[in-house]
Amino acid sequence: MYAELRETATELAGVLWREHTVYRERGGGVVIRGEHVERWISLAPTGGRNQARLRAGRLLDGGTTAPARSEIVVDLSVGTAELAAVCRRLLADVAAADAAGPSRARTERPARAKRAPKPARPARRRHTSVGSWVVVLCVAGIVGLWVYTQFGVYGY
Repeated sequence: MYAELRETATELAGVLWREHTVYRERGGGVVIRGEHVERWISLAPTGGRNQARLRAGRLLDGGTTAPARSEIVVDLSVGTAELAAVCRRLLADVAAADAAGPSRARTERPARAKRAPKPARPARRRHTSVGSWVVVLCVAGIVGLWVYTQFGVYGY
């Protein structure tokens, strides 16, 4: 199914846009990117025989794809011209949705709300715990035992 989708997408891309990129998406579908028009079209397999889910959306400033604005299930047995007409209609829906309400990606960002300052923690007095003193005494005892065994009772 992927080979058929890829072939159909390549033909469709040639009809729709002069400059385009066709690549595979994670779900097994094919994406056609038109960088110069800032739009994308996706053909994904459906459960039906010889059918594909056609989605259209726009490209964001960084080159990432925005979520699909419109989608439809099409029959792949129709010709490339009919598929191109459906794609143009979907792209017109995307353009109308963009014109109706500009997204936040294209407008300036709203000012961030300032966070409330964290409450100051009371200063903690550091002290050596009992466990630390036990460790220090054990180390001193081991060093003392080593010195005793090295030099013995006679003090050589």
